[in-house]
Formats: sequence, C-alpha cells, structure tokens
Amino acid sequence: MDNIKTPFRGIIKDFKGRKACYKQDWTRALCSGTSILAPTTYIFFASALPVIAFGEQLSRDTDGHLSTVETLTSTALCGIIHSIFGGQPLLILGVAEPTVIMYTYLYNFAKGRAELGPELFSAWTGWVCLWTALLLFLLAIFNACTIITKFTRIAGELFGMLIAVLFLQEAVKGVVSEFNIPKDEDPNSEKYQFQWLYSNGLLGIIFSFGLLFTALKSRRARSWSYGTGWFRSFFADYGVPLMVLVWTALSFSVPSKVPSGVPRRLFGPLPWESASLQHWRVIKDMGRIPPVYIFAAIIPAVMIAGLFFFDHSVASQMAQQKEFNLKNPSSYHYDILLLGFMTLLCGFLGLPPSNGVLPQSPMHTKSLAVLKKQLIRRKMVQSAKECIKQQACNTEIYGKMQAVFIEMDMTPSQLVIVTEELKDLKEAIMKGEQGKNADEKFDPEKHIDAYLPVRVNEQRVSNLLQSILVGASVFSMPIIMRIPTSVLWGYFAYMAIDSLPGNQFCERMLLLFITLARRYK
Repeated sequence: MDNIKTPFRGIIKDFKGRKACYKQDWTRALCSGTSILAPTTYIFFASALPVIAFGEQLSRDTDGHLSTVETLTSTALCGIIHSIFGGQPLLILGVAEPTVIMYTYLYNFAKGRAELGPELFSAWTGWVCLWTALLLFLLAIFNACTIITKFTRIAGELFGMLIAVLFLQEAVKGVVSEFNIPKDEDPNSEKYQFQWLYSNGLLGIIFSFGLLFTALKSRRARSWSYGTGWFRSFFADYGVPLMVLVWTALSFSVPSKVPSGVPRRLFGPLPWESASLQHWRVIKDMGRIPPVYIFAAIIPAVMIAGLFFFDHSVASQMAQQKEFNLKNPSSYHYDILLLGFMTLLCGFLGLPPSNGVLPQSPMHTKSLAVLKKQLIRRKMVQSAKECIKQQACNTEIYGKMQAVFIEMDMTPSQLVIVTEELKDLKEAIMKGEQGKNADEKFDPEKHIDAYLPVRVNEQRVSNLLQSILVGASVFSMPIIMRIPTSVLWGYFAYMAIDSLPGNQFCERMLLLFITLARRYK
C-alpha cells in the first residue's frame, strides 16, 4: 500500500542512482581498449542467432507478415535505446520465444475475424502494444518492481533453468525436423526425396553436434595445456563465433551432385523487398480498427505486460547476481518504464517488441567478468614481477598487488571489503616468509588465479556495439541465409549448456547422482 501512495518513488531513486555512475559506464569501456570486442562478439552471436531462428518461426506462423527482418530490427532498435538510456546496461534485450507464441495467437485470432483479417493484423497488434505500454507505465509508476526484491535466488534460477530447457528442446526439435519435409514445401522436389532427406538429417546431426562440441571446448581454451598464452586467450574469447563460421564453411564442402537444398539453410525475406516494407505504415492503419477490437486488445495486453514485467525483471536480476560483486545499483523501476516506451515504439512501427532475455543477460555479465579479471590479473602480475626483480619481500609484493587491485577496481573507499576479499591471496603470498617455506619464491602466475575476487567491467559499450551489429545483420540477410539451420540448433544447445554453470539449483540436482563417499565435505 505504501508503494501506491508514493508514485514515482522507485523511478526517481533508480534514475538518481544510475545518473551518478553514467559517466563511468562509458569511460570504463574506453579503458578496456580493444579487449571489449571479445564480449561484444560473443554476446552478438548469442543475441542474433536465436532472434534469427525465432524470426523464421514467426514467418511460418504468420504467413510471412512478420519475419527475421522485423525481429532483428526490433532487437537492434530496443538494444540501442536501452544501452544508451537504460538503467542496467548489462541487460540484453531481444525478441523472445514467448513473444513469438503470443504473436502467433494474435495472428490466428485476427485472421479468423472478417473485421480484421491478415491485412489489419499489424495495426491491431499496435493497439495491443499501446495497452501493454500503458500497463507497464502503471507498474513502474506505482513501484510494482519492489516485488522483485522479494524473489529468492531459487525463483530466478528455476526460471533460468526453464529457459535453458526450452533452448535445449528447440535444439532437439530442430535436429529432428532436418529429417522431415518443411511445411508448405513441395514433397516432389528432388531435395525432399528419401535419400536426400536422409542425407540432410545426417548432415544436420554432424553439424549440430560438431558445433556444440567445438564451441564448448573453445570456450575453455584458457585451460588448455598446449598453444601459447595469446593463442589460448584469443580462442577462448572468439572461439564460439569462429566455430559458427567454420561449420558454415564446412557445409559448402558437400559434393556438387548434392541438391542445392542439402544441407538446409536459413530462409528470410530481404529488408528491401515489399514484404519487409509494408508494416512501416502500421500507425496509419490503426484508425481502421473497429472500437470493439481496440478495447478487446486489452486482454492480450494484460498477458503480455505480465510476461514482460516478470521476464524483464528476472533477466535483470540474473544479470546482477550476488557472486558478480557489482558496484553499481539496480534499476528495476526505471527499466520497466523505458520498456513501456520501447513497446509503444515497436507497436507503432509494426515490430514485435523486445524485452530482457535469458540466458543472454547473465552470459553477458559472465563474459565481462572474464574480461575484468584478465585486465586486473595482467596489471597485478606485472607489478609482482617488477617487485620480484627488485628482490622485494613478500610483504612489499602483496602491498603493491593490493594497490594495483584497488586502483583497477576503482573502489578506494571500500578498502576494508577489498582487504577481506584479498585475504586468501595474502596468505598464499606470505606463507613463503614463514617456517620451512621461507626460501620459496612467490610465483604470481601460479597463485593469483585461484584467489582473485570476481569483478565485472560494468559499462554500456559492449551492449551498444552488439546491438549495432544486430542492426547491421538486417542488411546482411544474403550472408545470413547461407548459415545451415543445423548450425543454429547446435548453437541453441550450446547456449542451454553454457548457461548452467553457476546455477545452484542445477548443481544441487547433479549432487543426487553423486555417491555420498565422493561428495565434498
């Protein structure tokens, strides 16, 4: 009740909190240099490929009224707006599977009504988005997001597990579909004859599992025992998108006698074709919607607003979990308000609206945590080696490393917290001065990885750049359509599996399959 009596309180608090660190959100990325390109590239593929797949699904379900062009445009537009004006820059936006399902229901409803029909489908969804935006405004103004702070960790992790299972299910369904004839296709076509259909399915299995295996291996390249340090770091940072390109290139190595549709590839209209241009005049057609259907749009709007409110907030919460040790404040109320404006804009442009997505948002934070760790580690190891060359004692070595950490962490006011976090590192360094280990030389390369606290490079540039790249993908449709669908299914499976490490609910479930004698005590 107090939240209703004090409207705008949460929005004002969020705005003031993020305003104080807005300049740092840009300067920190500049200090990272070209290293910021690694998480940018990683999250670009994680964001764009699912949106492409959902766009293809939406095209089939709406008879081509919405397609990959619209889903990519919505993701890019909302991502750019949120990265510049949003509260939580670690949050990744995109068109999600629930939105595709809702729009499929809306299309089937409109198609079955003579007053609407397929030609007024986009105009009617414009009204749905308008009502959805109004509901999101009310939720933000009257501080409904305070309920998010009541959610325990298990609630968010269960939702994250659900999304991972859905991605894995989509991957399995996709691989199975490689053995079947697509909807509305000519079964008498040569590429759909049994031998070629079977060949397409086998190639689909090879490409899907090949991408999954190589992507998982490349992501862990830093732990490889072969190759130079630079090579391992480069492969860990860029290996996953590189594997997409490699397996796409391998798909062109099939013999020339194989029909052109084997292996099966992505399909979508080009952005300059008439099918992709018709929805830009949606706002003009909204006045043609009968009043009864304008008010009827409130019903699906309530469902979409509830879905967006929960999905957007949980994705933001998962992107800023406690173990990430984020320094900047959250911004749940303000981000819901901004989501309302973006939903309204997408509705007027005839685009499916975007919202915060899983597992891309926590994946983004994890990739930035790796980047921050690399930057801090490099500086601390360098300072330790300089002290060792000067034959400094371990106390001086630790003092220098601590000073570098505080400088890189940009939190000199929290010296007590930093000292506590570096306690284990200090013990590892100082043990050489005690007892029988007095002659042991400190090796910074050996000790620092196990004791370095988690830090995240909180900034806006990686989100902005990946959104711009998604927008550029709209004009790269001829290239995108060369990617085999089976590579996409393998990437879906990779995203599902890669999102599970760190999920405590999943880890506790796995404990059920470990014998009591082998459990850590």
